[in-house]
Amino acid sequence: MVLADLGRKLNAALSSLNRAPVVDDKVLDALLKEVCAALLETDVNVKLVQQLRSKVKTKVKATFESTADKAKETNRKQVVQKAIFDELVNLVDPGVEPYKPKKGHFNVIMAVGLQGNGKTTTCTKLAVHYQKRGFKSCIVCADTFRAGAFDQTRQSATKAKVAYFGSYTETDPVAIAAQGVAKFKKEKFEVIIVDTSGRHKQEGELFEEMVQIGNAVKPDMTVLILDASIGQAAEAQSRAFKESADFGAIIVTKMDGHAKGGGAISAVAATQTPIIFLGTGEHLTDLDRFSPQPFISKLLGLGDVQGLMEHMQDLATQNPDRQKEMAKKLEEGKLSIRDWREQIQNVMNLGPISKIASMIPGLPQELLQGSDEDGAARMRRMIYITDSMTSAELDSDGSPFMEFGKDGKPVALTWRVTRVARGSGTSVREVEEVLCQYRVMASMAKQAGGKNGWLQAMQKMQAAAGGRGRGANGMPTPAQIQAMQRAMPPGMLQQMQRQMRSGGGIQEMMKTLLQSQGADAADMEEMQRMMAQMGGGLGGLGGLGGLGRGGMPNMADMLKMMGGMSGA
Repeated sequence: MVLADLGRKLNAALSSLNRAPVVDDKVLDALLKEVCAALLETDVNVKLVQQLRSKVKTKVKATFESTADKAKETNRKQVVQKAIFDELVNLVDPGVEPYKPKKGHFNVIMAVGLQGNGKTTTCTKLAVHYQKRGFKSCIVCADTFRAGAFDQTRQSATKAKVAYFGSYTETDPVAIAAQGVAKFKKEKFEVIIVDTSGRHKQEGELFEEMVQIGNAVKPDMTVLILDASIGQAAEAQSRAFKESADFGAIIVTKMDGHAKGGGAISAVAATQTPIIFLGTGEHLTDLDRFSPQPFISKLLGLGDVQGLMEHMQDLATQNPDRQKEMAKKLEEGKLSIRDWREQIQNVMNLGPISKIASMIPGLPQELLQGSDEDGAARMRRMIYITDSMTSAELDSDGSPFMEFGKDGKPVALTWRVTRVARGSGTSVREVEEVLCQYRVMASMAKQAGGKNGWLQAMQKMQAAAGGRGRGANGMPTPAQIQAMQRAMPPGMLQQMQRQMRSGGGIQEMMKTLLQSQGADAADMEEMQRMMAQMGGGLGGLGGLGGLGRGGMPNMADMLKMMGGMSGA
């Protein structure tokens, strides 16, 4: 995928900056040469790349001159990194706020673009996106130019359970568009998406037809659907569409291929129009919301905390009652095998593992390669295993699968494990691993819940910080970190910092949390064994261990920030 390639090259350039003992003009020029080469390979317009280079150099030199005596090498590196980050953001951010549909109102969106750019598919994806967020959405097919356009709309809309309108007999697209919008307005639909014929700037008649459709339906927002593969042609075509249809937003499609997506950036610069979504696949849910800062942050391997939280919130809004019930169980410290299985399914519903993992700050890009298939297969096998359990077993705490000794500790597995292994087509060892992972999660839920659990301690810390992070990309500001540090239980921060300094990773931090809440030796032993079996990765989420090999991102910097403020 082109974005992954660009991200790797930009990461390599910034890594060379971190290795440099002194930041001088020679190092800066070498860094900018690498960054510019990476952007040019992605087909970003050469004029834009030249502008970025000169702006970064001017900004960095001005900062160095103003703090010549005080600046340490570490600070100089941060200045360079921030300048590059800011200018990359400016490349994809025209500073214009796109139209946002309002609930309870008619929101007419008209899709325009070249032939074969994926307009019809994107219209269905867009309808599904808004439908998931509580809007009553529909599609009007005003494409009478392409044979089979209405059939495609009908099939995809039926699959997505979205209302649609079109005609096999009417040949005037303006009449179809007007009739469809009038019909859906009468039926109180909130988001009405009008799909138009594909056209390019050489086709004067089709451009005139697009203007007539716009006059007939009076869209609140016209969206240009832009194929990531057309490269530098994007600039000329987007200018022509802007002059005729005056579109207010761009959706870039086919970003999952090896196309050079830099052309879309040229379109943003040429028309001063924001990108609102990226099409990342053929499935109806493969439409990612675009936001400039998180996009560049994820590209540079800095994660996207804000995007991750939005994914979680979207999941919660789909079944709010069940989410409230689950939150209550976690607060009470109770987690059955059925609840745990539901959490695995929720993780699977978030999308490909690499997509979610790329939102986690600090996770190396190379660890995400080839992880999707392995991780998804592992999670599916876990679901198969739990599908072979009875209702009583699913609603239990796993005790029916174990034989207990006189001291109340498990000593052996029961016949049920063999039965589940045979029923699910897996091995006894795999069933044992699943039970082991469940037990660790249940133990964590037990330690987290209750009046003295660390869940309440975390809630107190969040309350002290004043809610979600107000810093860049959803991260907490220094003031919020200071408030969280004050609200943290005595000694916990120092203990976690010691673990990080001694080379411990996420396992040691989990161990610290469990120990601080009085977890017994059996829980600790199972947690360590499960982490080892899952490759030291995200095993605690049951199945995300497919990422493995490198574990969770290093939290040392965050803890360092919190620790550094303890004396403030």
